[in-house]
Amino acid sequence: MYDFQYHRPTSLDEASRMLSGAEEASFIAGGQTLLQTLRQRLAQPSDVVDLGGIAELRGISREGDNVVIGAMSRHNEVAGSADVAGAIPALATLAGGIGDAQVRNMGTIGGSIANNDPAADYPAGLLGLGATVVTNNREIPADDFFVDMFETALEPGEIIRSVRFPVPQRAGYVKFDQPASRYALVGVMVSQGAGGVRVAVTGAGPSVFRVSEMEDALGRDFSADAIAGIRIPSDGLNADIHGSPEYRAHLVTVIAQRAVNAALQAH
Repeated sequence: MYDFQYHRPTSLDEASRMLSGAEEASFIAGGQTLLQTLRQRLAQPSDVVDLGGIAELRGISREGDNVVIGAMSRHNEVAGSADVAGAIPALATLAGGIGDAQVRNMGTIGGSIANNDPAADYPAGLLGLGATVVTNNREIPADDFFVDMFETALEPGEIIRSVRFPVPQRAGYVKFDQPASRYALVGVMVSQGAGGVRVAVTGAGPSVFRVSEMEDALGRDFSADAIAGIRIPSDGLNADIHGSPEYRAHLVTVIAQRAVNAALQAH
């Protein structure tokens, strides 16, 4: 690990000033990715700005037809929230299936989506529920937030404040995970709400993506049988020791059907 200056601000304004005044700074939230990167000397920031001391970035609340989750809320806090479980049980399920107990006690929703790992769970949750990312500068719809592998629409110095989830009529999240890491080989969030049906897939490609053909079919008939015959192309999907692109393409349909059944059983 290289030397760096450590800062722990207590407000967003202070965090922004620390970032702008540094030669090359990085924010740290839960540290589940950045700390490993630093230990392996794969990154060399001049300054690390810890967001853990900013109270306004925490908290979970029901606000009308939305559930608002502060960026520094831990995964286990989301999984155990009565507001989340009562309004969007699929989101509580998603959070409760991330990593292991240690990861869930440290990792944050803001850190997860800012990192945008191709196999992370939360990107499917945001895109599949039509969420909005609220930063210190603006609001970014999930459809515009996730750009590519480890890339988002965040601008330099922009800080995620919270994520606003509209409460759906029904939703389900299911993933087929890699047993050691519990990262998703394929994870699917399916929801039906005021904005229609959304189907978002994580783990299969370089970044989370929607499947419009499944959305159209489920809009006509919200059942697992309605998407049983839909196959997505394997071109451009991820390939590693755990699964080929063709295997992941097959899994998308299987897991999407299970997510539909989970949504029907939960409501």
